Amino acid sequence: MKMVVAVVQDKDSGRLSQQLVKKGFRATKLASTGSFLRAGNTTFLIGTNDESLPDVIDIIQQNCKSRKQMVTPVSPLSNAVDSFMPYPLEVQVGGAAVFVLDVQQFHSF
Repeated sequence: MKMVVAVVQDKDSGRLSQQLVKKGFRATKLASTGSFLRAGNTTFLIGTNDESLPDVIDIIQQNCKSRKQMVTPVSPLSNAVDSFMPYPLEVQVGGAAVFVLDVQQFHSF
């Protein structure tokens, strides 16, 4: 058995959740925040058997696309605030960070 931990951008969360349910997978959704952009994310916890793992990964890949976005960096909290110039920059957002963990035991009560 595997535990898939997928961190996705909030914009992709609803679509991913719908597709997982449609394909018969259950997931727990947790609100999370990225550290770089401090933007909202959703972390999915998905338990699955080894044979279904490629299907889960495929669903995540199809529904969580990366895109470019202009952002203004958050000012630093150090003493260098006076010299900080918040110029917008283009960054890649979205997609998914996916971790696959082995599960030793699973219980459902």
